[in-house]
Amino acid sequence: MTKFGYTLMTEQSGPRELVDYAVAAEAVGFDFEVSSDHYSPWLTEQGHAPYAWSVLGAVAHATERVGLMTYVTCPTMRYHPAVVAQKAATLALLSDGRFTLGLGSGENLNEHTVGAGWPALETRHEMLEEAIEIIRALLAGDLVTYRGEHFAVDSSRIWDLPDEPVRIGVAVAGPRAIEQLAPLADDLIAVEPRADVVETWNATDGAPQIGAAARAIGQIPICWDPDEETARRRAHEQFRWFGGGWSVNSDLPTTAGFAAASQFTRPEDVAGSIPCGPDLDAIVEAVSAYWEAGFTDVALVQVGDEGQQRFLDEAAGPLLERLRAAAPS
Repeated sequence: MTKFGYTLMTEQSGPRELVDYAVAAEAVGFDFEVSSDHYSPWLTEQGHAPYAWSVLGAVAHATERVGLMTYVTCPTMRYHPAVVAQKAATLALLSDGRFTLGLGSGENLNEHTVGAGWPALETRHEMLEEAIEIIRALLAGDLVTYRGEHFAVDSSRIWDLPDEPVRIGVAVAGPRAIEQLAPLADDLIAVEPRADVVETWNATDGAPQIGAAARAIGQIPICWDPDEETARRRAHEQFRWFGGGWSVNSDLPTTAGFAAASQFTRPEDVAGSIPCGPDLDAIVEAVSAYWEAGFTDVALVQVGDEGQQRFLDEAAGPLLERLRAAAPS
């Protein structure tokens, strides 16, 4: 059965609000919750970027049932992979095993912060491959000494580990990245409903099969509001960067860059790619592209802090009912 998640958008809400939303999302019936992990918002209008791991720690204690996940953490530049492994193990313990470690190759917007430059995509994938190898070894409880092209670990061990291994999801899109990284992962992460990504993953030697051992976890923005014009305005203000696509969004380094890249984007352009307004059936139709492409899990992003609580109070429950009625069992 398709599972539906709620996104804790660290770029558009403060830490206290995010914890409150997490509790409300669990209460209304979401199956899991994912958190972005950014050092900066995409746009100045969003105005937030709290530390995701502190937020998730608080959420782990404030909730009881929902799965938790980073969507996604880059374990190569801002964070050394050995530190990511320690954080993941601790969060798995705090959540009683509800945590999945979602990993990706990063975005310039966040990773340039530490002044290490911005490597080419091929190099970032090499770094991610090494990072996953280190994280796996440490999460297995090994005493790890590692010397790679990009990372070194010296006689290190994680002392507090969960009973069950932490699942690792990896964000991939192209066939080369899937071939390189799928055999190292437990789950697929993607932000477009592409059946070819699922098919390529399942055809890759050594990759866990989606629908059996593995999940395919997608994400989609929506902007629910009782007033369609209010929703369209909010979506344009907060999410006009969204139309740039991964190839653009991963390389821009600052909010000023995203503002410049999206300066000619109109509200109707954003509304053409993000369902806006009170029509729950339109949201279900947009989400259905994911399960039709073979995804097992879909996380919803309700755009904007404004109206977030009202979405959870008024729309999320009926929306989940319609999604579960429409999705394949």
